Amino acid sequence: MFFLTPRYIKEAKHYLHGVKKFLAYKRDILTPQQLSQIESQAEQIRAAVKKRDRAEVSKQITATDQLIGNAVPPLKHPGLSENIEVLLVAIVIAAGVKAFFLQPFRIPTGSMQPTLFGIVGVPTDTPPPNIAVRAFDLVFRGRHHFELRAKEGDVVVALQERTILNFFTFTDIICRHQRYSLFVPRDPLMRYFRVLPGREYAAGEVIARGHMDTGDQVFVDKASYNFTKPQLGEVFVFKTTGIREIESGLDPAMGSQHYIKRLAGMPGQTLRIAPPDLYIDGKIPELAVLRRVMSKENGYGGYSNSGAGGPPFRYLGTPDAEFTVPPRSYFALGDNSYHSRDSRDWGIVPEQNVAGRGFWVYWPFSERWGPIR
Repeated sequence: MFFLTPRYIKEAKHYLHGVKKFLAYKRDILTPQQLSQIESQAEQIRAAVKKRDRAEVSKQITATDQLIGNAVPPLKHPGLSENIEVLLVAIVIAAGVKAFFLQPFRIPTGSMQPTLFGIVGVPTDTPPPNIAVRAFDLVFRGRHHFELRAKEGDVVVALQERTILNFFTFTDIICRHQRYSLFVPRDPLMRYFRVLPGREYAAGEVIARGHMDTGDQVFVDKASYNFTKPQLGEVFVFKTTGIREIESGLDPAMGSQHYIKRLAGMPGQTLRIAPPDLYIDGKIPELAVLRRVMSKENGYGGYSNSGAGGPPFRYLGTPDAEFTVPPRSYFALGDNSYHSRDSRDWGIVPEQNVAGRGFWVYWPFSERWGPIR
């Protein structure tokens, strides 16, 4: 919990994260000796953190600062140093806000529709609209139009995703002779537009054309749950760490991910789904946000025992099946019940995995802009 971890420990962990980024950015210009010294010094900080020795943590951070300062060449234009320092302070403040208060989060899938929209690609046979329509769609719909043609006969070798400022996601399409870049995430580009390694294109052939709805961008309130427990019906974000059925299907190199769902079961509550209704302790809950899903109106389809056309879920897979939420755990359901992988499939969310409350849709400026309900 928030109060149990001393501030100097948190600051040391953020500092180590900064050292890791520094080494990643400067690895090509640092000497092997400099790399070894900085990495060794970082290990000294970790050891001091593990021992919870505040004085030693401060000492090792100071020593690391000196090493990094010696490793970075002096600025050629000293007059810019003050502006650079201001920028760095702004970055540190932004990192602190992200760490303790608000964190931006992109909705990756359609499991929470129509409450929150995820990334969806739509191939088309017609060229993109004019620039005015494209600008309007980007700002107010989060929709990006594009058309990419092969410059010459070529074959796709690989697709690499990169993100700029934790907001703009591009995919580099690496071919044998050319390299292309699209303002589109990799997985939707592969899923919806079938741009896959090994696929061949003739000169002038369309590689990808259409539009991509980039998914709602939301702020996650990371502070509230340090003072109050999550509440039934809230949209909440959690880490997948330790949830075996999720982690087994993830790329180990990417580590754990964050999911966003609606909290539909509190510790000790017994749940049952008789489509389209959700029962909690034998009764249909009075909460408006849960009844909205059950209404089968305005795009909501009610709660289900299985995915669309799929087999029954592992939990609550029949109208008679019940599940009691264990202590220090939560049951998560997507509002788009027939198209959501959630606790019906992989089980409960441990209390320690909860990261924060879905707070505000800040982009695009659609009808969903504003507080998340």
